[in-house]
Amino acid sequence: MNNSITNFNDILKDERAKFYLNCVNNIIKEKTSKILVCGGGVLDKAIFEALNFKYVTISNLDTRMNENEYFPFNWKFEDAASLSFENESFGFVVIHAAIHHASSPHKVLTEMYRVSKIGILAFESRDSLTMRILEKLKLTQTYEHTAVFYNDCKYGGVNNTEIPNYIYRWTEREIEKTIQSYSPYFKHKYIYRYGTAFPCTPELQRIGWFKYCFLKIIRPLSFIFFKLFPKQQNQFSFYVEKQNVKESLFPWLVIDENKNIIFNREWGKKNYKKTPEISNVFNN
Repeated sequence: MNNSITNFNDILKDERAKFYLNCVNNIIKEKTSKILVCGGGVLDKAIFEALNFKYVTISNLDTRMNENEYFPFNWKFEDAASLSFENESFGFVVIHAAIHHASSPHKVLTEMYRVSKIGILAFESRDSLTMRILEKLKLTQTYEHTAVFYNDCKYGGVNNTEIPNYIYRWTEREIEKTIQSYSPYFKHKYIYRYGTAFPCTPELQRIGWFKYCFLKIIRPLSFIFFKLFPKQQNQFSFYVEKQNVKESLFPWLVIDENKNIIFNREWGKKNYKKTPEISNVFNN
């Protein structure tokens, strides 16, 4: 996270911050929406202030944070993998470049889903062929040593400890499998966006000048490559929107008189034969 970004002009100069701002602006239209930001910090405050959002709660595991830094927004000490909020407490839940710091990244995703009423928006690295090649060539990190080193060697790793976290990268299919497994009641709406930002790690390394120069040289060619293969870019955001249960429920499910979701027996009768032999197979 770039903690030097504090205003709109800073955001426009930074590729990652600009991508973040544009995605939020395009997806969350209502400025009075109640929003929870997980793993948040100064950058998140700058983004939501720049977009004139009113009701934002920024949360993080970092004990060094001071709620005064995030005024006029709220601040809460929260573990994104185990949020203290009730179901559907917020309209939207947002996380930027923080899921990969968790020891249980899928749990973070499902917790965000649980406390959101409308949808969740996340920004993470995509598990692409290009990224795997960059990892092999050591042009990008697999374990995030940089974040720990620049946090006094005490914070910034897995679950905000001093242990460098494995950088968990996602695919569209994995996101959908995670959400549909957690909430198998209807087909969710998914929106994916892709962008490019110049890798920042090589410039920070003592022997990274060669990597940095190499990436600078090939960058003009990368723009052409990414035009042809947009999913190979290193910026990736995904939005998951909840649907209206009554209108979107899968046909094999119904809502009973107690408002519980149950299996639709009539649908089952129309689609499957019922014989003693088959019943015995599934009962054993």
